[in-house]
Amino acid sequence: MASNYYVERNNKNLKIIERLLEEELPSFCYDYFLAIDSQTSTLTRLNYAHDLKIFFHFLCEKKYRKNRPVKEITLEDLETVTGNDIEYFLSYLSHYTYNGLEHACNDRAKARKLSSVRAMFKYFFNRGFISVDNAAKVSTPKLHEKPIIRLDNDEVFNIIDTAETGDGLSPHQRFYHEKNKVRDTAILMLFLGTGIRISELVGLNNSDLNFKDNSFIVTRKGGSKSILYFDDDVAAALQRYLDYKEQNAKAISEPNALFISNNKNRITVRAVENMVHKYAKIVSPLKNISPHKLRSTYGTSLYKATGDIYVVADVLGHKDVNTTRKHYAAISDDTRRSVVGKVKLTRDDEN
Repeated sequence: MASNYYVERNNKNLKIIERLLEEELPSFCYDYFLAIDSQTSTLTRLNYAHDLKIFFHFLCEKKYRKNRPVKEITLEDLETVTGNDIEYFLSYLSHYTYNGLEHACNDRAKARKLSSVRAMFKYFFNRGFISVDNAAKVSTPKLHEKPIIRLDNDEVFNIIDTAETGDGLSPHQRFYHEKNKVRDTAILMLFLGTGIRISELVGLNNSDLNFKDNSFIVTRKGGSKSILYFDDDVAAALQRYLDYKEQNAKAISEPNALFISNNKNRITVRAVENMVHKYAKIVSPLKNISPHKLRSTYGTSLYKATGDIYVVADVLGHKDVNTTRKHYAAISDDTRRSVVGKVKLTRDDEN
């Protein structure tokens, strides 16, 4: 049977969540995570567990101040947590130490941790285990809109050329480039030609591709599947890579995985991030280009080409079109110029 990347990833997340519940979270958290099991993905629950771990560590360090173990915190203790305590927690997140390492959260990270804490308080309050939900009274940190960073048209062409030729790479990078250039080019073209997420890309199998109609199956957030399409240029890049991989298939540990690492395993998210950064730094050194920025590049181009925000939302897999609108429907200067004269204030001259 072909390896299932998503099943393996979920099983790995479940093991980490189980360990955190057993070793680092209060016992009452078992009930909470059991209740949200059918409503959330394993990745969401894992993020909740990490956020709550930091919150309970904060309570033991700053509120109780008696070196009290997190595992001994009870629901009665939770009921004594005030709104001021949670506001203090948000301030604490600006710079804190955990397991001997220093950390700092920006406003978005603070907002996410507050959301995790609120969700837990809401659950125990609604179930009647605590009589007050002070977390609901704490305001979310004000979030400032981040500028949308993307590649322009010339940079799109240049990053693909760089992956193909290796121009600008160091001698050390060139050593690996010769055997990875076909794969790297296919990955970049798939990102820039379809806008898929990095998790969707690394999870692709050979069997997900259909060259008869240039389509492929992606597993979206939450596990749903969608069929997306690619153009002939992307198809050609993928076919070249598959041919190259078949010629060098010896010792591949996951033969059905589409993109393979130098270690002959399924390529990892980190490896893809490093690869994109390597080429992007050459063609656009002042932009911090990540796989997600390539997704933004595609989304922007698609919106400019279609003018249809619903099409863009569907292709990118956004459940809420407002998410798409927020990122891709900013009116450009060209668009502003194009609307001049569209609204008439006087009657046309009559002949």
